[in-house]
Amino acid sequence: MAKTDLTAADLNKLTEWDTPTICNGLEHLSSEYRVKSFTVEQMQCFDPSLPPIIGYARTAMIRSMTPPEGTPEDIREMRAQYYETIAATPNPSISVIQDLDPTPGFGAFWGEVNTAIHKGLGCLGVVTNGSFRDIDACAPGFQLLGGKVAPSHAWVHLVAIECEVNIFGMAVKPNDIIHADRHGAVVVPEECVKELPSAIDILTRREAIILEVARSPGFNVDILKKAMADSAEIH
Repeated sequence: MAKTDLTAADLNKLTEWDTPTICNGLEHLSSEYRVKSFTVEQMQCFDPSLPPIIGYARTAMIRSMTPPEGTPEDIREMRAQYYETIAATPNPSISVIQDLDPTPGFGAFWGEVNTAIHKGLGCLGVVTNGSFRDIDACAPGFQLLGGKVAPSHAWVHLVAIECEVNIFGMAVKPNDIIHADRHGAVVVPEECVKELPSAIDILTRREAIILEVARSPGFNVDILKKAMADSAEIH
């Protein structure tokens, strides 16, 4: 279902902060977000220098340890349908692909060709428990967060599209809003997007009081206690 209440500016605003800060803001809005909707395993990041990305999840599942079932025509048709979802609205998109193999990442779906295709179709990056390769040839500016780097694509093929997936503990449905950077990824509920900037502002001002004294000469526990009390008064 398309997200009709949000603008590009609403989403772009959230790229001002890294993903840990987005998680902090969500926790401030509701304690339930302390234990849900984010990746919980260390991930390989293609380019840690890239800024955070935010977009709408386009989901799929893959396998690579066994050959694909079906005719070559069936396989091409599913791949074409998947690319159609990448290019569809709402946008921009982020690909979120779950590798179902016993050894996720045995074969890489992501490399020079797929990063070029996805970037050309308006996709900002991928979050996957699978692997990526062609590190020197991947599309510049396209972010890859994966489980590992691997050399072969093996039998990699799509087995499902537009489905619910789980990436290292982060459950994702098609068109969920995803915020990601070198730290990992988090699902941002639609109703939280416009509330996050003010939540983050409160947290930033609270932290600033503590950071200022912690970095000042003569810092001690008594000063810290007062700063913590002052911080708690900010609402």
